[in-house]
Amino acid sequence: MAKSAPLRVGILTAGGDSPGLNAAIRGFGKAAIGHHGMELVGFRDGIRGLAEGRTMPLDPQALSGILTVGGTILGTSRDKVHRMLVDGEVRDMVPTVVDNCDKLGIDALVCIGGGGTAKNAQRLAKAGLKVIHLPKTIDNDIAHTDTSFGFSTALGIATEAVDRLHSTAHSHHRIIVVEIMGHKAGWLALGAGIAGGADIILLPEIPYSIDSVVTSIQDRAGRGHSFSVVAVAEGALDTAGAAELAAAESLVREADTPEGKATAKKHRASVEASHRGRTFELATALERATGLEARVTILGYVQRGGTPDAADRMLGTLLGGAGADLVAEGRFGVTVAAQGQSAVPVPLADVAGNLKKVPLDHPWVLAARHVGTCMGD
Repeated sequence: MAKSAPLRVGILTAGGDSPGLNAAIRGFGKAAIGHHGMELVGFRDGIRGLAEGRTMPLDPQALSGILTVGGTILGTSRDKVHRMLVDGEVRDMVPTVVDNCDKLGIDALVCIGGGGTAKNAQRLAKAGLKVIHLPKTIDNDIAHTDTSFGFSTALGIATEAVDRLHSTAHSHHRIIVVEIMGHKAGWLALGAGIAGGADIILLPEIPYSIDSVVTSIQDRAGRGHSFSVVAVAEGALDTAGAAELAAAESLVREADTPEGKATAKKHRASVEASHRGRTFELATALERATGLEARVTILGYVQRGGTPDAADRMLGTLLGGAGADLVAEGRFGVTVAAQGQSAVPVPLADVAGNLKKVPLDHPWVLAARHVGTCMGD
């Protein structure tokens, strides 16, 4: 009997870069090649490279030495496969991707990325490709997975920043406002705020009142603390902004035609954009109300860079290896989720388009309140 050809598996990384991406590539690749005898093809620069058919070989030599390296050896992009800008016009590239995979003899496709990548993976699965998704994001906002690789490293970086800012706040009797990543989910700001001992934590899930924040700072001053550290997620909104965004979200839900929904989504995007970059305004308002100098530190991309910590290396290896097993078993259309100490396949349909936000009664929120941290409400 003739020996069957090895499975030829494509792999890509998409969305923002994140610590642990290379660990996941290595975890999947070593298990796929060494344990299952598969052949790997890397697609460069995420979904765009997939649509353009740009590849690189992924053999044991290419996978060697990347466990501790930040970023991604494959490159990345933020393209949407069904709405990609090509030669100045927006095109649906799903048919092109399907055709490319057929021409390259790709038997299965592994998409490593966050929520947007899960949506892309779901669209490709619906088009007939055999796809699995590995969850990556420093925001920790992917549904049905306890955590995603990238989060632990980013949490450590943000926590260290809050730690270091305490000395400046204390020495100069200032309000230090530190902006931490997280547009719609506040896991990173919450965790770093608690671990770093921030006095005030502001999250997208809990609309804040400027009066509440001012009162907290003034109460601290009354107790002899002439400084405060405010950890604010980049997507945190005051009560007025939250109400405006909620109204925009309602218009999207209520739209009953494709044209109406498209218009409503544009309005929602405009509202979201209008509330970005408000951290400096927050600092100015606090300075005026309290009489204390306020300074802003925006951590930005430093949270996504550098060497992944031990937890993210382990998680990337665990989920990558489990993904290779699923491909070998012929189980597709899933996200490889971390649940407890295990890697569990979860249908992509349950993950794509869903966001894991911080519950208002989450133990981390309760812990913050129990130690007297102001949450802005």
